Amino acid sequence: MGYDRYVAICNPLRYTVIMNKGVCAQLVWGSCSIGLLVAIIQIVSVFRAPFCDKEVAHYFCDIRPVMKLSCADTTLHDIVNFIISSLVIVVPMGLVFISYVLIISTILKIASAEGRKKAFATCASHLTVVIIHYGCASIAYLKPKSENTRDQDQLISVTYTVFTPLLNPVVYTLRNKEVKDALYRAIRKKTLA
Repeated sequence: MGYDRYVAICNPLRYTVIMNKGVCAQLVWGSCSIGLLVAIIQIVSVFRAPFCDKEVAHYFCDIRPVMKLSCADTTLHDIVNFIISSLVIVVPMGLVFISYVLIISTILKIASAEGRKKAFATCASHLTVVIIHYGCASIAYLKPKSENTRDQDQLISVTYTVFTPLLNPVVYTLRNKEVKDALYRAIRKKTLA
């Protein structure tokens, strides 16, 4: 999405040429294959550990709560998972923020105030969702093990696994003029009835 916004704002006349079906397919393939590779590495590391406890103190079987059930020393697993988490979080987040620095520098060069406002409005919703998602994921996976508290981990995991995906459709549909008009008409009908 960050790359899409970058191309749309920094190269608007070449958007359809740059963001063709092949590029979109490569972006999806890259994301899915990296996600699958990370999942396989983490699953293999979990299945090699012996477990003593039976109940995961979490809403879902995330890697850290599952590793806490292990009877063995998980230091090596923790290091591997920290490195993987760092790469999976920091690299995409860095690329998104670099694209937004380029986008903002391009927006600031737009002559009209209306054009700048429209360009910022296009990016603000996506940037908000990205900050919430990567912020929560960074707190959940990149903080030291000694700072883990069960309640805080559960709240953070719910935020980035439930709240962010629910926020996406709301943010993107409320930017659509037809959706705004339909919502306004529905609210107006209820107040008049």
